[in-house]
Amino acid sequence: MPKTKNTAVMNWLFIFTAIVALLIVFGGFVRLTRSGLSIVEWNPISGVIPPIGEQAWQQEFAKYQETPEYQQINTDMTLPEYQFIFYMEWVHRIIARLAGFFYAIPVFYFLLRKIIPFKEFGIYFAMGMMFIAQAFMGWYMVASGLVDRPAVSHFRLTIHLLFALSLLALALWTALGHKYGFPASGREIKWSLPSKLTAWSMALLIVQITYGGMTAGLKAGHVSDTWPLMFGRWIPPNLFNSWINFFETPQTIVFVHRWLAWLGLIIVPVVYYFVRKQNYPLDIQKGLLWLTASVALQITLGVLTILSYVNIVIALTHQANALVLFALGIYFIHRFRTLDFNGSLAAVH
Repeated sequence: MPKTKNTAVMNWLFIFTAIVALLIVFGGFVRLTRSGLSIVEWNPISGVIPPIGEQAWQQEFAKYQETPEYQQINTDMTLPEYQFIFYMEWVHRIIARLAGFFYAIPVFYFLLRKIIPFKEFGIYFAMGMMFIAQAFMGWYMVASGLVDRPAVSHFRLTIHLLFALSLLALALWTALGHKYGFPASGREIKWSLPSKLTAWSMALLIVQITYGGMTAGLKAGHVSDTWPLMFGRWIPPNLFNSWINFFETPQTIVFVHRWLAWLGLIIVPVVYYFVRKQNYPLDIQKGLLWLTASVALQITLGVLTILSYVNIVIALTHQANALVLFALGIYFIHRFRTLDFNGSLAAVH
């Protein structure tokens, strides 16, 4: 874990975190517009330049016409319509490339200038490896939709999303360390009750996001456009007759995703109660009120996504707000652990 604080490194990491968040949200837009399978090859270098000229476009379109998505869903697609989805996926990949450069160039500059000490390079190296891993996972995901079905594997999509979130978490956690200090990771630093509750709520959020990824991959949001009932019932039949339903059946997956979020609406006010009772800093108290509002907003957006039959604007806002919740969770765990660490130091001295 780093120990050397630096404002320039902090600013770089906050901006990098924002770029990763933008990449995730734009990836959601690509998915909702069914653009992700439009580019059937992964060319990290030559793929920077889109097709130029009528002949090049016809060649690219011919490759797409060999895919299951075209043959089973988009058989009447015109070239201009194809160009739209091509450019959406192309922009997505360009943002990813730019994010890679925005990571690599500054990190090597800071390392060569010894602004980042080599012995503290571990977490920055982990960010780079995670970035490469999620890039490879992105293509592995796309490849799953080019063989025999017009959709990507919901497992690969979810893993791709979780890799991106892990990258965001590493960058944001390190940026917060440069701002507030780096909390110790040793077992001798006890976890306060608010930090434990926040960690549990964060685990719950990760499970919820995982089910959100599987819901998106299976297009399970289209299963039912009614709420709170599904198919006219609170609990439709055959949801839980096998454990495999929790990973493969759209009805079960979207049911879990619908109701799991309500636990967060219970936990966060409990954290706020103990934080206020134990007289934590005022910015943390106010921040938890914002977090509670964000959880309520997320549930509202989720319901509206269902009722609108997955309207793109509402669904993207729902996804973006999930990232806000994720970032706030990282922030509060970091702040609580930093305060736990400082409190332990104060007790020692």
